[in-house]
This record gives sequence, C-alpha cells and structure tokens, in this order.
Amino acid sequence: MLTDVGKVKASKVSSLKPKKKCCRKKTRCVKCPVVIMRMKKCEAAGICGKDLKKALKQARAA
Repeated sequence: MLTDVGKVKASKVSSLKPKKKCCRKKTRCVKCPVVIMRMKKCEAAGICGKDLKKALKQARAA
C-alpha cells in the first residue's frame, strides 16, 4: 500500500481505516494511525499532487 512501490495513491491514504495499534517501525506502514493523521492534516492544509506524495514519504519516515 505504498505510492511508489505499490497500490494506494497518496490522496487516498487519509480515507483509509487505521490499524488499531501503531507498530512504530523505522518506516511506518501506510495504515498506521500516525501516518493517516498526518496525511489528514496535509489535505486540510490544501496540499495536493506531487507535494502530497512528498508529504506521505515524510510522514512514513518518522
């Protein structure tokens, strides 16, 4: 469920249902509640397109 490597687009990440508990690995998974929360904040700020992909990459790198 990644943008570059996989299946879900960056614009769809904020609408996913988060996992119950965060795994806190070095690269967070797309369904991690933290990643979904950060992507919702980005969309609320009006980020779209390539900038949204960059935001997803940054949110997962935490």
